[in-house]
Amino acid sequence: MMKWTLGLVIMAMSLTLSVQVEELAVGFPSGATIQAELALTPEQRAKGLMFRDGLDADRGMLFVFPEPAFHGFWMKNCRFPIDIIWLSAEKKIVHIERAVPPCKEDPCPTYGSLRRAQYVIEVVADFSRREELRLGDAIEFELPTSD
Repeated sequence: MMKWTLGLVIMAMSLTLSVQVEELAVGFPSGATIQAELALTPEQRAKGLMFRDGLDADRGMLFVFPEPAFHGFWMKNCRFPIDIIWLSAEKKIVHIERAVPPCKEDPCPTYGSLRRAQYVIEVVADFSRREELRLGDAIEFELPTSD
């Protein structure tokens, strides 16, 4: 029985260690940098920041879409307000929603850009105001290359 339990523990630990979250540095015009978790797959993009209790001021999530389009976001199952920043394929800000509140009841409102975006960044509420972000500002990050 001891060997069986130990085997299960080792297997669970190896599965936990193999699930790594990809992150990268995202730079803003002020010189500020955050570490952003990447949302690359449809499943990661659908889950986003759901069910989390908060987000540190120097953290965020970068949603990467295969091509520029009108990507809508909602706050279902989110527990804290955030800023949502849409970026063009050239990584320039095309829209900002500031201090978007969590959804309290269905149907949840959808937030989106009037211009096509390929990337969306979610950060803590009021980050965009503190950083004085404006439409057209260039955001810097390098996506990992697939081998």
